[in-house]
Amino acid sequence: MIILAPPTDPDMNDDRIAELETRLAELAVAAVDVQVGQLVAVTSSIGKEPLTRKIARAAYERGAKYVDVFYFDQWLKRERIALADEETLDYVPPWLTQRLLHLSDERGARISLSGPQAPDALRDLDPARAGRDRLPYLAETGEVVNARTTSWTVVPGPTAEWAAVVYPELDRERALEALWEDIALVCRLDEDDPAAAWEERTAELEAIADRISERRFDAIRLRGPGTDLVVGLLPSSRWQAGSDVTVDGIRHQPNIPTEEIFTTPDPLRADGHVRATMPLQLFGTLVDGIRIEFEGGRAVAIEAAEGADALRAAASVDEGAARLGEIALVDGNGRVGSLGRIFRDTLIDENAASHLALGSGYQRAVGDAADKARANRSRIHVDFMVGSPELEVDGITRDGDTVPVLRDGAWQI
Repeated sequence: MIILAPPTDPDMNDDRIAELETRLAELAVAAVDVQVGQLVAVTSSIGKEPLTRKIARAAYERGAKYVDVFYFDQWLKRERIALADEETLDYVPPWLTQRLLHLSDERGARISLSGPQAPDALRDLDPARAGRDRLPYLAETGEVVNARTTSWTVVPGPTAEWAAVVYPELDRERALEALWEDIALVCRLDEDDPAAAWEERTAELEAIADRISERRFDAIRLRGPGTDLVVGLLPSSRWQAGSDVTVDGIRHQPNIPTEEIFTTPDPLRADGHVRATMPLQLFGTLVDGIRIEFEGGRAVAIEAAEGADALRAAASVDEGAARLGEIALVDGNGRVGSLGRIFRDTLIDENAASHLALGSGYQRAVGDAADKARANRSRIHVDFMVGSPELEVDGITRDGDTVPVLRDGAWQI
């Protein structure tokens, strides 16, 4: 935990935040490797304008042709969920999809800012209704990611409202500063060259992913408090980490921070039960105390202490929504987990703990063409965290042998 001294000069805090905004903006633009003449799309939220403008500036400095910014407002989403006809809640304006597909056609770059704009805007609404409105997430995002036609990244965008729920013990000004300092740490903004630092960290993670891929496990078993789940892998499932490369050869960092290695499982093979170890922000609705039972790859029972109907609604949007599209492992050496804090933002929290995802899988994590065709497809991709120091992860070989992979947060391979 970072302990901050009481501020003595308000302008000093403003200067520090402005400095971190500039460094994060430059890192985000470097992460997608903006090219001269390229279209750049930024998905942001109301309240994140200063960081958004600095991202646009950094993109133009690298030669962007045009920076298109889409601002989302969670309070407007609240009005829709509360008042619109229920049958219209899953409607997505076609121009939003057309924008994404045009970026794909034009080989654009995409930068999204994560982190709740208004964490409690949907709290007292019907979770089942809220679960039907998945904006600003677009169903076609998975298709574009799998097509590898855009370079893309997601970085956190702090707001005072977000900071207030992460640091309730601090006043508004100090909470925002604390959030920025924690984000600076987990995004490696404290390094002389944050982009180079991420290249180094990615190389470390890729080496671990390669070692596990070489074992060609048939399945992964997760065991811990409330969890005993076996997840089958496809014959050519390969563990991935960090960066990706577009069809045009542009290397980029999809998530900052990232501390995970991941692969695409067999969507027909998941059996057992799993309990989430962190709450989930699902399209603006808090889902906490998640417990899911799987049979034959399908989530047959979804329970939660809070927001269960929202998760059930998301898992029912199509055939693949109740099946797994990702399994990701996180050890105890990453910067996010060392803070011991829940950020209520999936981008950050999923890098503190191993996690699973309901919905679409990543085809780049599968080698064989036939296996790619078997990878799960869905209009959603919902990560939920299941990891903890108590979680034991084993690889199961095709001969039925069990090989330890993670113990007490440490790699065993």
